Amino acid sequence: MLKDKYGKKLTTEQLANKLTNRISAILEETALWFVHCLSNVPSHTFRRLLYGLIGIKIAKKSVIHRGTTLYCLGGIQIGSDTIVGEKATLDGRGRLTIGNHVDIASEVMIYTSQHNLNDSDFRAQIAPVSIADYCFIGPRAIILPGVTIGKGAVIAAGAVVTKNVAEKEIVAGVPAKPIGKRLLDNFNYFLGRARLFR
Repeated sequence: MLKDKYGKKLTTEQLANKLTNRISAILEETALWFVHCLSNVPSHTFRRLLYGLIGIKIAKKSVIHRGTTLYCLGGIQIGSDTIVGEKATLDGRGRLTIGNHVDIASEVMIYTSQHNLNDSDFRAQIAPVSIADYCFIGPRAIILPGVTIGKGAVIAAGAVVTKNVAEKEIVAGVPAKPIGKRLLDNFNYFLGRARLFR
């Protein structure tokens, strides 16, 4: 009788499913490695074309800077005039939606999947993340699964966002808590052109 890594007995069908899943995972990891290598090519045009071909929905005038780590590319949607900084992490496993005119600084990590600490098999919990228009996410901020960030909100550098953030709210800290509000009433600015070789 065949057993899995936990010592549970497996049927032939379960074994076939496990092998199929393992092969699929290896192919996906290989593709992600290839995309990560190409993410370092110093051409926004090339990367936009590549990302569009492999499933990211990225609107015109938006850019993803070099060195970005991507998971489940088909689950990522980015609006117009949005800039994603260098070495960011974008996770589309649970669906990641980023609006228009969003400024995401370098090394920001946005996750839509995490482990369930109370599950006996340590399974993943998957939940979408949505970031509305005109948000600013500071450097090295972390946004965890299931979070919705309202229009014009600001996430301070290094903040860990575990709960929804209201429109125009400014949050900071670990875990992130409100520290103020943006005073701007009409959002109509454009982020403009990204740095040429970044």
